[in-house]
Amino acid sequence: MEKVGIIGMGLIGRAWAIVFARAGFQVAAWDGTPGAVKRSLAAVDTSLADLEAAGLISEPHTAVRARIVEAATLEEAAANTVYVQESVTEKLDDKRAIYSALDAAAPAGAVLGSSTSAIQCSHFTEHLAGRARCLVAHPVNPPYLVPIVELSGAPWTSAVTIARARAIHERAGQVPITVLKEIDGFILNRLQSALLNEAFRLIEGGYVSPDDLDRTVKDGLGLRWSFMGPVETADLNAPAGIADYLKRYSAIFRGVDTSIRAAEPWSDAVIPVVDAARRSAAPTEKIAAHQAWRDRRLMALLAHKAAQAKLPKP
Repeated sequence: MEKVGIIGMGLIGRAWAIVFARAGFQVAAWDGTPGAVKRSLAAVDTSLADLEAAGLISEPHTAVRARIVEAATLEEAAANTVYVQESVTEKLDDKRAIYSALDAAAPAGAVLGSSTSAIQCSHFTEHLAGRARCLVAHPVNPPYLVPIVELSGAPWTSAVTIARARAIHERAGQVPITVLKEIDGFILNRLQSALLNEAFRLIEGGYVSPDDLDRTVKDGLGLRWSFMGPVETADLNAPAGIADYLKRYSAIFRGVDTSIRAAEPWSDAVIPVVDAARRSAAPTEKIAAHQAWRDRRLMALLAHKAAQAKLPKP
């Protein structure tokens, strides 16, 4: 059984432990905070039971859980691994120190991936002898329910590393994409930021309420986007495909884009507006329950998509 090391067992780290254990890897988990792994494994037990109830794991959840063990040290977690997933705090100095330790402890052939959502790989791996085997593997929370993972290497990350990382994540049931060159925010967060920034501008400008903004996405754009990306969506929105679509509508999109870029950034004045709308729908003390509701809805959507994937595509 191949081994994966998990470094950092917060929300993301424990979710990664589920991803790899569910796929049959032996998982060794370590966290520098005393007691953190034990606390996280209690949450893992609950999540695995939910996945079994939703039919999203093919064996008893206790069998998956048995493949996750606590490592006493970082070195123990990294030893004899094929892959290491780091999920510590978003602090550059911490990343550099952790990667120095991992580069020394992990086997020469192991790929070292970081869950960072904000720091480019080149910023914390330049000093390493084994920097060619390092990359960012940026997930969406929780990765055991949202399978996309963005693989972003530094200029010195080898093609072999990218290929091996893609293969490992595919075996783990994830959907890896390759960021072909470093860019702030990678791909997903740049797309998410574009939508969120315009959403907040529209709300602050008095064009739409927070609730109706959310309805526009969840009952509009999001329905198609749950199984098609925006490029495929556009391709199917004109009789002759994407070129026909852009011939018809590119002037409209460019005009809207010009107005967006000319608009003032949204200000802090919008924060109490959107917060009041959300706290009315979900009081602070109910956020955890709403997160659990979100996860159950995602499980149902995944089960539906898995069933639909068996149908032939024209």
